[in-house]
Amino acid sequence: MKTITLSLFCLSLFALSAIAQNAPDADNTKKNERDRSGETQTSGDQSNSQGDVKTTAAIRRAVVKDHSLSNMAKNVKIITANGTVTLRGPVKTDAEKAKIAELAQSAAGNAKIDNQLEVKASK
Repeated sequence: MKTITLSLFCLSLFALSAIAQNAPDADNTKKNERDRSGETQTSGDQSNSQGDVKTTAAIRRAVVKDHSLSNMAKNVKIITANGTVTLRGPVKTDAEKAKIAELAQSAAGNAKIDNQLEVKASK
């Protein structure tokens, strides 16, 4: 009985390792390099001016309050600097991307919206 159990355990480990080797790597190296390059806005670029902080907070409240958005969409980056709002991160659909841009424009008034949201393909 112990031999059969041990054999099944070893086969299970072998199968799991084979599956793990075929799984795509969770590699964000290119995105990390892009963000480090300074060419894109990151959360560290958020302005501390009172107007920019208020704009970011108003957009975040509007996004979180909208129950039609997925949790993924509610976690996008909202960065406001010098009156320009940058939206970054993954969303599930084109509709979510458009909805967040609409909410941002509504909450930000006449601020420029740079919509860099990415629709993430579902698996």
